[in-house]
Amino acid sequence: MEISKQKIVDMLKNRGDHDKAQQADSDLPDNVDTDKDQSKLEELGVKASDLAGGFSL
Repeated sequence: MEISKQKIVDMLKNRGDHDKAQQADSDLPDNVDTDKDQSKLEELGVKASDLAGGFSL
């Protein structure tokens, strides 16, 4: 699944994880492939299920 980096950054900000949001903004490509970039997402504490489910927090 592909998702825009901005949606991930926004989700992290909404969670209050501003440091991780900043890291995501600098480390992730503009279009994130959840399979290919899984390790980067895990470092940020983001699960594919968070993204697939409309950002269930």
